[in-house]
Order: sequence, then structure tokens, then C-alpha cells
Amino acid sequence: MKVIIIGAGEVGFHVAKALSEENYDITIVDIDSEKCQRATENLDVIVVEGNGASPKVLLDAKVCDADYVLCLTKVDEINLIASQQSHELGANKIIARLRDQQYSSRDSIIKPEKFGVDMVIHPEYEVCREIIQLMKYPYAVQARSFEGGRLTMVGIRIDRWKKLLLDNKTLSEICKTTDRFRFTVVAVLRDNESIMPSSDFKFREGDIAHFVLKSKNIDRLLDLLNITSSVSDNIMIVGGSKIGRTLAAQISKDYNVRLIDYDRPKAGNISTKLEDAMVVYGDGTDVEFLKAENIQEVDTFIAVTENEKTNLISGMLANHLGAKQSIIHVVNTDYMPTIKEIGFGAVISKNLSTANSILRKLHSDISDTSVAAFHEIGLDAFELQPEEGSEITTKTLNRLNIPKDSIIGMINHHGKISVAHGNSQLTEEDIALVFAKPEARIKINKMFTS
Repeated sequence: MKVIIIGAGEVGFHVAKALSEENYDITIVDIDSEKCQRATENLDVIVVEGNGASPKVLLDAKVCDADYVLCLTKVDEINLIASQQSHELGANKIIARLRDQQYSSRDSIIKPEKFGVDMVIHPEYEVCREIIQLMKYPYAVQARSFEGGRLTMVGIRIDRWKKLLLDNKTLSEICKTTDRFRFTVVAVLRDNESIMPSSDFKFREGDIAHFVLKSKNIDRLLDLLNITSSVSDNIMIVGGSKIGRTLAAQISKDYNVRLIDYDRPKAGNISTKLEDAMVVYGDGTDVEFLKAENIQEVDTFIAVTENEKTNLISGMLANHLGAKQSIIHVVNTDYMPTIKEIGFGAVISKNLSTANSILRKLHSDISDTSVAAFHEIGLDAFELQPEEGSEITTKTLNRLNIPKDSIIGMINHHGKISVAHGNSQLTEEDIALVFAKPEARIKINKMFTS
């Protein structure tokens, strides 16, 4: 499948990296020579240097043969023009990244579909969706739902209190003590390295374990880990950025929301547009201000200013001063594993959220299966259905030679889901949710084909 990516920034680079690892035919177009060089040196892709809105450059990139064109530059107008040119030149499907949410409003004069766009991705919408998901799990550094919310993956830090509970027990032994419910651990982040644990794995203090289990059993997992279950009600958002404003507008009817911004005129302007949220002028990195705002009573603190250093400092302070949960937005995704290791909050990135949304769309169009990419732990989650007579159906999972960098997390049998375990055996009527590192995908896919 041929995919052309216009724009080699963070979003374009992440999408290209993920797709190139799955043997897609990728061409990247960008006018910036440094970004082109980065793509050439790090990715197995074709790189065309030039203006992605130029018909000549698009012809050089052979856009007429493209199954998908992804217009992912930072400039909406360039993305729209590139979409229109690609459409006129014969591209099959076009996805455009647009920051201005007005383009998707009903009363918009400029309609993306008039430019040949098949799907619009709004980065702020995507990252807000991820933040709202995290707010449901204040004790987690990562959370994702599957199967319409019936299955959940939560990333939880193993601190010294949880370690005392789990000390000297292998993962297999822990699982045997939880006969009331089943869970699996698909990855453990340790010292910036992602480990896919085996049955004899033992936790250490500071590990971040990613559990997969039925959503209805989360309270039982919390009991096992000695975590008090809690819900978010009082929300503090630092930053009247586009993310902050979008998030406040989406959640203020269901939560008690305070939005903090250091720009007084901007804060005043935002207050006239948010009826259900309190807008406060103040500095989210000022300890005395945070104390005056009763930071210790905040359930979820969300730092989404346009300065990621401000976000890091304010998130660290909020965590230290007693906020139950800190969610920190960063632009540089290289920070994400380290911040999680330090342990003062969950970390999100609108660039990564946007890239993941695009990847889900591409995979669902191609194979009718859902896919999620987890950058921090280096895993993809995807669904596979065994073909009749395939290797995966011949034995129970513990008797099969499953690739070491892949784990079968869940089995859906005619709509009934169960967490996979060693004695599980798949049939051609099942759908499996698989977690795997990119290099293991080809091997695990072969086990599902006859």
C-alpha cells in the first residue's frame, strides 16, 4: 500500500515510522531540508524535498498512485491546498490535519470536503479525548479502553508500598492468588526500557506496570495493589491554550473546572466564552498561588500551556503539593518515558495523539481491526482473527511458541470477552487482542494465517 505523507514534523515522522515498520510503501514530502535529512537517516522511506502544495512536487512523489495522502504540515492552508492538488491528481483517500476547529463547524464557509478531504484530524480534539480518558483513572499514568469500554489497560507505578505486597512473588504466583478475577501485564517500563514480562517476572520499586483486565474488575486490581479508588471532580487546568479552552468547554458541565492563565486580558476574554468554568488570572508555577487555590483539594491537575517547561514545573509542583493526579502536556515526546519514571504525573502529547488517531483510521480502513500505538512502551495493540487451520488454533497458548515480544491480552468469542491465560485456546470464531512490539508483528500475524 502506497502512502504519501506531506509534512515531516513530529506527527508526520511518527506516522511514517510506524507505517514503515509494517512494510508500507512510504513517501515523505517536506520543504525543510533538515526534516528531510532526519527522515532519510532514520526511516526506511522515500523522501522528496519540496513544497507539498506544489503540483510538480506532488507529481514527483507519484501522488497519482497513492492509496492515502496524509497532509500533516503545521499550516492548515497548506494542508487544504495539498489535499485539493492530491485529489485532482488522482489520490484515492486523503486525511488532513487541521488546527482550526472552525473548518468542521456546520456554518463554515470553507468545507474540507470541497478540497477532496475524506477525514479531518483536529489535534486538540484528539489530545482532549486522551486527557478525559486519563481523568477516569486518577491513580494511572496511562489508560486506554477497548471493546467499547469493557476492557481497560492501565499503567500504574509500583511504589514501595505496592512492592511490599508483591515482593518476591513472580507474576505467575500473583495471578494465582487473584482467583476472583484475571488480569495480564502486557508491558513494564523499567529504567526507560520496555519489558514484556514472562511468568517468572518479578516487580521492582519504580516499575510502571501496564495491566489489561475487564473494566468491571479494576476495583479488585486496586485492592491487590493497595490503592484507594477515587474519582475526579475538582479539575484545575493551567493554560488558556487551544487545548485548555477546548478541554474546559468539553468537561465543565460535568466537573468543577478552574482554568488558570497568566495573561490577564486573555483570561478575561476566555471567561466570557466559558459559562460553566471559573477562569482565574494567575501563575501555575507560583507555589503560593497554588496553595491559595487549595491545590491539595484538586483531583486532577492538567498543565497545557504552550510552554512545555512551564507544564513540567507546574505539574511537578502540583504533584508535590497534594493534587491527586497530574497530567502534563509536552511537545517533545522524548521526555515522556523519563517523566513517567520520575513519577510525578501522566504525560500526553497532542502530536502523538494525532499520529495515533491517523494510524487507527488507516488500519481500520484496511483490515477492519482497531489498532492503538503506545509510544512510551513501544507496543502496538491490534485485533487478529485466526484463519481455519492456523497454528494459533492448534494448541493452548502455553504450548505454543508465541514470539517473545508479543502477548495475547484478550479473547472475544461471539461478543463475550475474557482475559487470555496460558490454558486459553483460540478458534477461528474468536478475535484476539494482541499487544506486540513492531518487530514481532509479522511473526505473530503468521501464526493467525493458515
